[in-house]
Amino acid sequence: MIESKKVKKILYGGDYNPEQWPEEIWEEDMRMFHLAHIDVVTLNVFSWAELQKDEDTYDFSKLDKIMELARKNGLKVCLATSTAAHPAWMARKYPDILRTEYNGIRRKFGSRHNSCPNSPTYRKYSVKLAGKLAQRYQGYDNIVAWHISNEYGGTCYCDNCERAFRNWLKEKYGTIEELNRAWNMSFWGHTLYDFEDVVVPDLRSEEFDWDGERRTNFQGISLDYNRFNSDSILECYRLEYEAVKKHTPDIPVTTNFMGAYKPLDYQKWANYMDFVSWDNYPSYDGTPAQTSFNHDLMRGLKQGKPFALMEQTPSVTNWHIYCKLKRPGVMRLWSYQAVAHGADTVMFFQMRRSIGACEKYHGAVIDHVGNENTRVFREITELGLELDQIGSTLLGSRAKSQAAILFDWDNWWAAEYSAGPTRLINYHQEIMQYYKALHEQNISVDLVSVNDDLSAYKLVIAPLLYMCKEGFDEKVRSFVKQGGVFLTTYFSGYVEDHDLVVTGGYPGRLKDILGIWVEESDALPPEEANLFTYKGKTYPAGVLCDLLHLQGAKALACYEKDFYEGMPVLTQNEFGQGKAYYVAARSNEEFYADFLGGLCEELSIEPAANTPEEVEAAVRENENGNFLFLLNHRGNTVNVILEKDGEDLLTGKCYQAGDRVTLEKAGVVILKRR
Repeated sequence: MIESKKVKKILYGGDYNPEQWPEEIWEEDMRMFHLAHIDVVTLNVFSWAELQKDEDTYDFSKLDKIMELARKNGLKVCLATSTAAHPAWMARKYPDILRTEYNGIRRKFGSRHNSCPNSPTYRKYSVKLAGKLAQRYQGYDNIVAWHISNEYGGTCYCDNCERAFRNWLKEKYGTIEELNRAWNMSFWGHTLYDFEDVVVPDLRSEEFDWDGERRTNFQGISLDYNRFNSDSILECYRLEYEAVKKHTPDIPVTTNFMGAYKPLDYQKWANYMDFVSWDNYPSYDGTPAQTSFNHDLMRGLKQGKPFALMEQTPSVTNWHIYCKLKRPGVMRLWSYQAVAHGADTVMFFQMRRSIGACEKYHGAVIDHVGNENTRVFREITELGLELDQIGSTLLGSRAKSQAAILFDWDNWWAAEYSAGPTRLINYHQEIMQYYKALHEQNISVDLVSVNDDLSAYKLVIAPLLYMCKEGFDEKVRSFVKQGGVFLTTYFSGYVEDHDLVVTGGYPGRLKDILGIWVEESDALPPEEANLFTYKGKTYPAGVLCDLLHLQGAKALACYEKDFYEGMPVLTQNEFGQGKAYYVAARSNEEFYADFLGGLCEELSIEPAANTPEEVEAAVRENENGNFLFLLNHRGNTVNVILEKDGEDLLTGKCYQAGDRVTLEKAGVVILKRR
């Protein structure tokens, strides 16, 4: 949420690149923005080459004109620092700024995400530019946010990074002896004698490609390099953050995330952001649950605070395999889906469609035809009018969830680096199995980190908790003892923070909470599955089947095939005033829906609303009231029977409990409930 006295409604607009166009077009753009009820533009995202011609020459004349035009036309500005792609002269004169790829090849000038995060050149000039921008435009009262760089990402393996990695390790471990212990370097005679012996883990050292997948011989090294790379890029962001805050301390600062993006630990990044923002580009075959998951993940980074939807396409995304148009109404539907899950802005990339390079066929508010006579522009205008009508009513509202799912980047990295037991280990996919089951029953879910307080929840689910970090078991232990319900799955509790196995039997530090001991795990190929029966229904058990023994827990279901027939596959352990469940294999969607639905019913965790299939329901609350969003993702009209009275924010129509609400295809209803 952009917390500012300047913001009185859900901001509506997006990325505007007038520097790509002759000035005579700018005034026409302003006219069309007013028609569409656009009230905010993100400026200066990729202008570094124009702003800085050499080491000492800066030219802000064109940006001055653009900034003044925005102010004159009553537009709020999200001002970017323009540091996502360095100028060509910089790459030519200072090659240390160029990244080195995983295969050891140094990049040349081109593309973006092409700057080494540990390059002294990059850090010097990016921070200097950010400071100059803040100093120059600090008097503009229409700047509502700073946008640092753009969609940070990627990894570098150059000499700059190798030196910085050594320093990062010195700070983390202190001595070479402790580093050798943490990485288990006695294996394969890899003992290090000095930090200078450390090299980056890439194709030249510990990592290798195996049938198109990146693998590593030393998980501890590769895991730490992931952490280091995320920290290195974060440091670049923080340096620019400090540079703009020096001159504009009251303007909130963000950078745009990319949902469940594996290379960067967004939970750590969020600690240094004034608000979270992200770019939503679902694939043509994506599901509503996948999109909602990303929204909820972004909301969870700030413990439930609203976030900014910084980018989405008005119509078509150009980089997908199949660039399918958003059907009529879908742009509006997906915009309100973001708002339903916590967005306080609705913004697009891009405002006017480019005429060259790789995004010229990406959707825009203003298409190549250059006028307002398009389907997309009409839909944009209609949504803008509705957002004006809603005003400040929804700003700052939050979801109130009684169920949480743990999502942890270290677990994601470590579990998928594991050398065995199966190449089907997929952390994100496992999380989605549980999230989707709850989402499709309209159960509100918070995505939490290992550092978050769990006490507000009745149910906490931690799928594939391969790495149980120092202290997290104590947090879970306390949560369950005090009456909470905890659920985890196969391949959990195996290792500690450095990816070293916790000896004494799996699931390590969680054994007493779960009341089990896992002796072996059977990795099944995709075409094979075991079976189990729970509450009269039979479900598959596959991917990884844990062979476990009860140590206080009771079996709720057992395997029905193979030599481990009769061994528990689903267990429950009473621990203190609460319960802990263990799901010892991957099953199917039907099982997760049935099992989690039963758990939620037992815990009195109620859905936002009871709706037909593919009609999503979500609730936000603030001092203005309780707001139920009904979102029709079906391909046809559908009816929903209301359980409470309410007034539709979009039409003003009042309903009573028991009334039927009709949702057209891609329809949206927002009810203020009494």
